[in-house]
Amino acid sequence: MMKTPSSGAAVFHEPRWPAIVALLAVGGIYTALPEYLVMGPGWLVLVAVSALLVPLLISHYIGRDRLNRVLGYIVNGIITIALIFSLFLLIKALPQHKESATELLRSAGLLWITNVVVFSLWYWRLDAGGPHRRDRRDVHAEGSFLFPQMTQYRGDLSSRTRWAPQFIDYLFIAFNTSTAFSPTDTPVLSRWAKILTMIQALISLVIVALLVSRAIGLL
Repeated sequence: MMKTPSSGAAVFHEPRWPAIVALLAVGGIYTALPEYLVMGPGWLVLVAVSALLVPLLISHYIGRDRLNRVLGYIVNGIITIALIFSLFLLIKALPQHKESATELLRSAGLLWITNVVVFSLWYWRLDAGGPHRRDRRDVHAEGSFLFPQMTQYRGDLSSRTRWAPQFIDYLFIAFNTSTAFSPTDTPVLSRWAKILTMIQALISLVIVALLVSRAIGLL
């Protein structure tokens, strides 16, 4: 969808629903985790995310971009803290053998998926000033990630086709970082993005290492 503001610059509105689905998915995952891996009641994260989504959506539709960014940082912060806390509890519970092999595999798998989704939301929220600023660009030529589409055209920017990354592009980066421990086809340029991808890869490595060590212990 596109509109033209009074300044004459084109504004492309990136769909927000994929990020909303991702947030609700994280909340849903926490309702499925064992109680000893969750901070507070299992439904707490889902309720907190759902409650913040209401003002988040309202602020977006009425054009309160600054408020929308702040609320976005808050909700991302909540799910990030929940992820780190659950990972700590998983590490703490492992030597105590509180869980069966099947339960450990399921819990670690859910946390691995949460890790992918949480960091994809951060990349989407922070890259090139966030979705609000990316919407106002004629061409996505600069950012913290060098997407292949950004290098397809050279010279005059006006000769480039309109393209901008959307949530699925950042989800792809996060998935690759958690599986291959690198962003593969999309180089990371800025320092903040390098720090986040390192943290995400480390969390993924810890989860995988826990699974391998537990599997060896069951042999």
